[in-house]
Amino acid sequence: MKKLVGFIGWRGMVGSVLLDRLQKKNDFFNFRSVFFTTSQFNGKSPKVLNCVSSNLEDAYNIDYLVTLDIIVSCQGEKYTRYIYSKLKNFGWKGYWIDASSFLRMNKKSIIVLDPVNFSSIQSGINKGIKTFVGGNCTVSLMLMALGGLFSHNLIDWISVATYQSVSGSGSKSMLELLEQIGFVYKNISSYLVSSKKSILEIEKIFTCSLNRINFSEKKIKSPLLGNLIPWIDKLMDNGQTKEEWKGSVEANKILDSKKNIPIDGVCVRVPSLRCHSQAFTIKLNCDISIKEIKSLIISHNKWVKVIKNDFDSTINQLNPLKVSSTLDIPIGRIKKMNIGKKYLSAFSIGDQLLWGAAEPLRRILNILINI
Repeated sequence: MKKLVGFIGWRGMVGSVLLDRLQKKNDFFNFRSVFFTTSQFNGKSPKVLNCVSSNLEDAYNIDYLVTLDIIVSCQGEKYTRYIYSKLKNFGWKGYWIDASSFLRMNKKSIIVLDPVNFSSIQSGINKGIKTFVGGNCTVSLMLMALGGLFSHNLIDWISVATYQSVSGSGSKSMLELLEQIGFVYKNISSYLVSSKKSILEIEKIFTCSLNRINFSEKKIKSPLLGNLIPWIDKLMDNGQTKEEWKGSVEANKILDSKKNIPIDGVCVRVPSLRCHSQAFTIKLNCDISIKEIKSLIISHNKWVKVIKNDFDSTINQLNPLKVSSTLDIPIGRIKKMNIGKKYLSAFSIGDQLLWGAAEPLRRILNILINI
């Protein structure tokens, strides 16, 4: 009989992208599914193939959850923290797939990114590992972009500046950015079709409009339109934010490398709706040519695309609007740095809701249902 898979948190951004991918790839044919809810107990399940119930089930019903072969949770850290230990204490032996960060660094979990760590995933399954977690969005996108260099052990360290879209902060933050756009436009629109004010006067109205908004009760605590926020997540003891800390610890866990690769930098929130961008400064351990570097990057996986280092290619192919809703991982501005022959810089973009979140979950689900 086909495995029974439960989905929790399937209405959220990551969950809805995952559901869409599963439907587009006809994955529901390969298993039976049941959909859960934490609030809408009278709701109806989405219409998908092999769904065993037309009604949503209670996501806190342990008796039902333990009957599942696989649970896929995109509900968030709070739900995982509450329900995961209860299932384990109940003796549940199924597979847990999670989008939240709560279990990523657990010794009995594997952060999944199969184009990069398929062998670790397969080894973990053989050893009885039951918990598989999607990684931090920028970490997954970095490893997809630079996988060819990592797999050949060419990297000594990386300094990275991430430029992360507002969707990384959730749907409410996306709405707040759009509200900021609407609010400011109302204040300046009349001046855009006339010559009554200079551009500097319009800029002052623009800035003053944003500064008049009370952000104390907003999810984004500062104006983001026409702005950026070089801070994501909470402060760590060493001065990093937690988002910056994840860059090193999660990447090294995924790589399962014998030698820890130092990775650090600054994570910045920018007024893009979707897709995260990253500027890399890379210290290589040997001097190899740009041609060979590009060849290694391209050969690693079929989604990474090397973009020619010229103006037209860069502005047309290396931007969030081009990449949004695709699995492409373009990487460009690849060049040796003036500070030394072993120093490389590059710029990459990826849709953090796909390779940065939903797609690794979809792929590990397909691996597990075929065991």
